[in-house]
Amino acid sequence: MIEWVTVFTSDIKKIGYDSATNKLHIDFKDDSDTYSTYCNVPQDLYYQFVSASSVVHFYNQTIKDKYDC
Repeated sequence: MIEWVTVFTSDIKKIGYDSATNKLHIDFKDDSDTYSTYCNVPQDLYYQFVSASSVVHFYNQTIKDKYDC
């Protein structure tokens, strides 16, 4: 089951994590009905992501292009 957290950024609506599969899901504010999925993401990284002072910066530096499925 995906645990979703709403974030308040200009680019991301919400972030979800499925601990059973270690998949991270990001719902971007691009008006699409789909979300991006990232694989083999450690759960502690998810917690760091949702609590980061700049979620978008954390995404760009730590997740983007590193956990593609």
